[in-house]
Amino acid sequence: MTTSARDVPTAYGPCRACLALALALVAAVVASFAYLAVDWGQLFSGESMRLMVKFVREFFPPDLSPAFVAKAAWGALQTLAVATIGTLLAALAASALALPAAGRFGLAARLAARLVLNVLRSVPELVWAALMVIAAGLGPFAGTLALALHTTGVLGRLYAESLENLPPAPERSLREAGSGAVAAFAYAALPLVTAQGVAYALYRLEMNIRMAAVLGFVGAGGLGQMLYFHLSIFQQAQAATLLIAMFVLVFAVDWLSAAVRARLAPA
Repeated sequence: MTTSARDVPTAYGPCRACLALALALVAAVVASFAYLAVDWGQLFSGESMRLMVKFVREFFPPDLSPAFVAKAAWGALQTLAVATIGTLLAALAASALALPAAGRFGLAARLAARLVLNVLRSVPELVWAALMVIAAGLGPFAGTLALALHTTGVLGRLYAESLENLPPAPERSLREAGSGAVAAFAYAALPLVTAQGVAYALYRLEMNIRMAAVLGFVGAGGLGQMLYFHLSIFQQAQAATLLIAMFVLVFAVDWLSAAVRARLAPA
């Protein structure tokens, strides 16, 4: 039986679906810029460039006076505390909600828990922060609650999926050997997901450090609130110091979290 050349699929031929998708994306980008009606001439005019350069120059040199550096360090510590406590509360709440969300207590509990997690996750941190500022007042407590609520939804979904993807054989073996449901879960299922759960929590901590700095713009305390204050009164030198403090804090937490997650990774 002979096969003609045109019957053989070309491995390196053009992908029509990929080409159509690429063209659709390009068309969407062009349409977006056309809809926004950006005045490129005004944006890159000589006067606009002069004002942008002048604005950037006002950030240098940063205010490195001992008194303000100590103030920035205190703000960084407050931001770190907000992110850490918020992540810890979220990890505890997510662990409790992950069990019913994974179907461990029946279909009704699974649907209810997933609904709660979806609601918590679908509301952005900034919206939660605005609501918590109204409920709890200005300050880091509102930021902590906002991060805890949103992160509970994220971690709860991840923890539930980790439980659902576990191999059932180890836990079933213990149950058939006469072990109780709690003991079988604690000795067969929990050790398999603990390292992954800690890694998820550390990764969310990295993200919450950045978000905690942003939440200050709605009055949730920390470096963000200080940055908003100094920018609003045009103290760019002090704002530059706070931006440096944010960078150092995020870099340090990212490095520490990556090191811990590397040690938790299986060899």
